[in-house]
Amino acid sequence: MRGLDTPVREMRRKVFEEVARIAFHSTPETLINDIESVPYKLVTEDYEGYRESVYRSRSIVRERVRLAMGMSLRPENRPSHLTAGIEESNIAEKYYEPPLMQVIPSACSACEENKIEVSNMCKGCTAHPCKEVCPVGAIHFVYGKVPHSEIDQEKCIKCGKCKQVCPYDAIVKKERPCAKSCGVNAITTDRLGRAFIDNDKCVSCGMCMVACPFGAISDKSQIFQLGRALQSGQKIIAEIAPAFVNQFGDQITPRNLKAALHELGFFEVYEVALGADIGAITEAHQYVEKVVTGELPFLLTSCCPAWAVLTKKYFPDLVGSVSQELTPMVATARTIKRDHPGAKVVFIGPCASKKLEASRRTVRSDVDFVITFEELQAMFDALGIDLTQYESVSSFHDATGAGRGYGVAGGVANAIEKCINTYYPEVEVKIEHAEGLSECKKMLTLAKLGKKNGCLIEGMGCPGGCVAGAGTNLPIAKAQKSVKEFVHNSTKAVPPKELAEIVLK
Repeated sequence: MRGLDTPVREMRRKVFEEVARIAFHSTPETLINDIESVPYKLVTEDYEGYRESVYRSRSIVRERVRLAMGMSLRPENRPSHLTAGIEESNIAEKYYEPPLMQVIPSACSACEENKIEVSNMCKGCTAHPCKEVCPVGAIHFVYGKVPHSEIDQEKCIKCGKCKQVCPYDAIVKKERPCAKSCGVNAITTDRLGRAFIDNDKCVSCGMCMVACPFGAISDKSQIFQLGRALQSGQKIIAEIAPAFVNQFGDQITPRNLKAALHELGFFEVYEVALGADIGAITEAHQYVEKVVTGELPFLLTSCCPAWAVLTKKYFPDLVGSVSQELTPMVATARTIKRDHPGAKVVFIGPCASKKLEASRRTVRSDVDFVITFEELQAMFDALGIDLTQYESVSSFHDATGAGRGYGVAGGVANAIEKCINTYYPEVEVKIEHAEGLSECKKMLTLAKLGKKNGCLIEGMGCPGGCVAGAGTNLPIAKAQKSVKEFVHNSTKAVPPKELAEIVLK
């Protein structure tokens, strides 16, 4: 479903837009009424949705509005008004509180968790290879007007051998989409058969959210608090992630985006790729100083929070090999706050997991807000900002192609490799990278077994890299192509040695 403008995605964007509009335009006297009216505004009596009633649709929108305002879902056993607890969210500074990803119970369709069954495509063939290969005798043949195979679900072990040999593709494997997309098996089932997220396992990558065809999983947002802050006239500076290219339209240039952000109320705009350049320099140095000398068996990149949390939760004995360099988000934020004391910093990117990274106590003073490209588009829409009508006198000139390449899978390792080749030409570097949590787990397992010694290992929680994050607007392939073109057209390919000398002092 990635890249498709489905009704689920449309409703999600409408909720963000309404919450942003409330943030900018509501008064203390109208706030409660404005929020309570959103479900009725978005789901009218003649609403043609895919739920069985407008009442259920409105109930789901209510929960989406709460999450969009940074609040948690209402308890099922204690129904309350949409705005219950609003005082906790109607504040200038509200950090994300875990759990970030939440299942909306009224939206979940209680999909079957894992089941193999025979469809009506079965021809009842004489060979019945499905029955012959079943190792536990779970398949029997039903004779009658329409002969067909059946699977005894109590005996079935879900091995899939029958599916593999069926000549008519008549055997299907049903999997819960959110669970299938989760690379750490954090999706389980509650007592009513609905999806449940085990937060002890979850790394908040958001892949379950974009995989759910019912829109039953959503994340919290700071869009309301940021709108309030921008409206107040505070000095707020945006740092925008490398994956931004074409996220707001094929014809939207960096100049258009920069000017539109100023129109929204931002004081200045920085590239997060600036922090990525700093990270590439530092991690190149760490590789030479730590891995080449044998002090560390390998070096794990640190920029992807889902990858870093995966390592800490599932491979704690490898934490010492994770680079100690600040992530590009934090490195850029610290640069901004050094240049603009007292300013608030907003990270704008594709990643849901960055929301929790910014909530860490060691990062809270650096990054004040995190919103996604999807949420930023909703803010533009709420204020009627047409990006084509704005153009800044200057584009982005903060970073090099190396840092801008962080937006795609393999780009981080490629940037570090280029830095090593430039600053340490005598050093041979061995590169590995993994994308998607399942592949990341395999890579870390191999590293733990000593199969990746001497390597620089890049991990990306989302398949495709940052451009595949849960908060993006573009199809992944198109976004990858756009970022690669931006990298190619950059004035400088690698951070100059002068910058490296300053960074490494």
